[in-house]
Amino acid sequence: MTTEPLSRTILLLDIERFSDRDDVEQAYLRRMLYSIADRTLEAAGVDETVRLRADRGDSVMELIEAGVSVRELLRTLLREVPDQLRAVNRMASSSAQMRLRVVLATGWVAVDELEGWVGADLNHACRLLDAAVLRDALKERADDFALCVSESVYAGIVRHNHPGIAAEEFTQVTMDSKNGPLAAWLYGPAPSGSGETDSVAAERDSEPGQADARATAREADGPGTAKDADTRAGAQTDASAPAAGSRFDGGRIRGDNNGVSAGQIVGNISFGGRGER
Repeated sequence: MTTEPLSRTILLLDIERFSDRDDVEQAYLRRMLYSIADRTLEAAGVDETVRLRADRGDSVMELIEAGVSVRELLRTLLREVPDQLRAVNRMASSSAQMRLRVVLATGWVAVDELEGWVGADLNHACRLLDAAVLRDALKERADDFALCVSESVYAGIVRHNHPGIAAEEFTQVTMDSKNGPLAAWLYGPAPSGSGETDSVAAERDSEPGQADARATAREADGPGTAKDADTRAGAQTDASAPAAGSRFDGGRIRGDNNGVSAGQIVGNISFGGRGER
């Protein structure tokens, strides 16, 4: 019988290229993984009494009670996991080097009578961990750590720019899964060719011609303020509307006019150079 679903924080850590190692190396990597997980959770103030652990061989899953601070956990992950990896890898042979993919998510999870974990949010987190975007991000990183957070963690924690958690250092990405695309936030830049989405840039350049206008302004005028770029961009997008004193094929229109074809024209109009008005 499955228990009532409860709000939980979900933490997943997975070792890269685990199956490529022999039995001795795998045993060593598992010990180091558990050590890093324990030290990180301890540093975040997550006591053993408020978390459950599931072993997946090459990875570990932590189910943490909702009362634990997600903000402090994320801040500690960003600091402690890279430090712990550097310490471990500094003393390890090249064949025993460890690199980790990490996912932090929140959601509703139930624990059944077999001590199994059940929940759509848990499935979502596992798919983020296995997604190609996160794997590729780790491959392109100079360090040994790639972290992804769910939309709920970004919305509730990251975007508020708490100390030690810089929102601008996270990149929105879309990950493929068998149930369709999943939106998430990657710490650091997205890997090349990942189909990333940058919500800030998308909003800024959403109007037709805005991105091209900014690029043209930068090339023509050199560095300038964002306000200047916006002004030039707006001028370019409104270029289709004739302004007072604009020239068309050798002619000039002045004054107020309401349409040229079957409309009213008030003021001066001349075409063809010095012809009659």
